[in-house]
Amino acid sequence: MSAPHPRFGTDGVRGRAIDEITPEFCLAIGRAAARVLRPERVVIGRDPRESGAVLQASVAAGLAAEGVDVDDLGIVPTPAVAVFAARDALPGVVVTASHNPFHDNGVKIFGPGGLKLSDTQQAAIEVELSSILNAEPSGSIPRRVGTVSRRSLAVAEYVDHVVSHFGEGSLSGLRIVLDTANGAMCDAAPEAFRRLGADVIVLNDAPDGTNINRECGATSPSGLCTFVSTMGTADMGFAFDGDGDRVIAVDGTGAVVDGDRLIALSALDRRDRGRLVGGVVVTTVMANLGFHRAMEDAGIQVVVTPVGDRYVLDAMNDGGFVLGGEQSGHIIHRDVATTGDGLVSAVALAEYIVRSRRTLADAASSVMTAYPQVLRNVEVLRRPDDVAAEMADEIESAEGELGTEGRVLVRASGTEPLVRVMVEAPTAEIAESVADGLVEAVRRRFS
Repeated sequence: MSAPHPRFGTDGVRGRAIDEITPEFCLAIGRAAARVLRPERVVIGRDPRESGAVLQASVAAGLAAEGVDVDDLGIVPTPAVAVFAARDALPGVVVTASHNPFHDNGVKIFGPGGLKLSDTQQAAIEVELSSILNAEPSGSIPRRVGTVSRRSLAVAEYVDHVVSHFGEGSLSGLRIVLDTANGAMCDAAPEAFRRLGADVIVLNDAPDGTNINRECGATSPSGLCTFVSTMGTADMGFAFDGDGDRVIAVDGTGAVVDGDRLIALSALDRRDRGRLVGGVVVTTVMANLGFHRAMEDAGIQVVVTPVGDRYVLDAMNDGGFVLGGEQSGHIIHRDVATTGDGLVSAVALAEYIVRSRRTLADAASSVMTAYPQVLRNVEVLRRPDDVAAEMADEIESAEGELGTEGRVLVRASGTEPLVRVMVEAPTAEIAESVADGLVEAVRRRFS
């Protein structure tokens, strides 16, 4: 019996590069996607990690072997692939492990038009993938072999797309520091901000294949915080993750402005300008209680989804809503992009600061009062299918300790062998204490 292959999580397939996400696996997933989606053409891109070139070539070979023409965009941010897929009504593929270390890699697939795959499409690709990896015949023979063509100006075209929505020079007068995480935003983000008129300083923009996300970017913004606070003359900073679909901001004092505050600021800005469809913002169960209270005070309805930007997008598309995202910095401006776009989100915030004539520190501190929140990632040997059910007693006990002035969330990661524990409470000390107890319970059960 063959070994189990990597499975789709909340954001594509991800695992150890070459060992789990093998060239053979990528070839098979290319063929499977072609058989299920049946496109004539697909756009494909990657981030700059060292395994990317061979794995992207393998996915492209699988697509072409099924008769699909492939446009190779090279190293581009994930949202750039979505832009081209939307513009040309094509599926798109990105070879990336997003915010993971360089030794991981993965495959994200967009359906036709740059949209996230539906559950039905994803399940069908899983079935076809298993058949291919188990050497089961498909019952069909491609009528032709597809071509693979390089599109050399993809980054410039993506920057054109972003700039067109905001206008050349609209950020004139701002000094902005960018941390591009040695990832896919290294070229696109600085060029876009410069064309928009900002004075730009760039950190971590020298990818060598192994330094992507290493102590930098959206998951490690401390270096950006230190640089901005020491510099003293920057208006703000932005830290992207490795594939550029998420962003974390830093104000002029060097303080982090997380996704909750970024979404809240965008929601209020859109409401004031009549651009918040339905008066609704979409977020996940991870959003801070302070976010919910701020939106309630502002008369904005919050739609809550499970963790994962695909669920946020599903809710946005179902309701026709234009703003949603996650505390982690995945933010979706649906009237500009079909998926989370760190660059669009960063520019939208910077433009708001210009129009409001406020500092980011002032705007971010006043938009909401956050409850102390403790997040813990616990490595596990067995990732449970329903961690909340298996730990119902422990969770109920923790919730009883917090009462109405806090909350608990325990869930399995969709992409890594982790159980994530989140506790919010009136004080940091209470949150830490409750989280400690839940972490120990997770380790007893699953490690």
